Amino acid sequence: MSDNTKQARTLEGRVISNKMEKTVTVLIERQVQHPLLGKIVRRSTKLHAQNDIGANEGDVVRIAECRPLSKTKHHRVVEIVTRAEA
Repeated sequence: MSDNTKQARTLEGRVISNKMEKTVTVLIERQVQHPLLGKIVRRSTKLHAQNDIGANEGDVVRIAECRPLSKTKHHRVVEIVTRAEA
């Protein structure tokens, strides 16, 4: 009765570099509350993702976790949400 298929975690971010051959660097930004001051601060994470669909710099993309593809690459570009303005 239980479904054993594991759902891959997806994240959304902006492509900040596509200078590698099949890899893009995606900047994931989130807002968290400062533990002492209570002020909302912006935190960011850079992730490498496999780029099979041709995402370019400035595009907003959705990436999903996958098996390790290299030392630093553990995500795949699933779709391009919005294209960058020319």
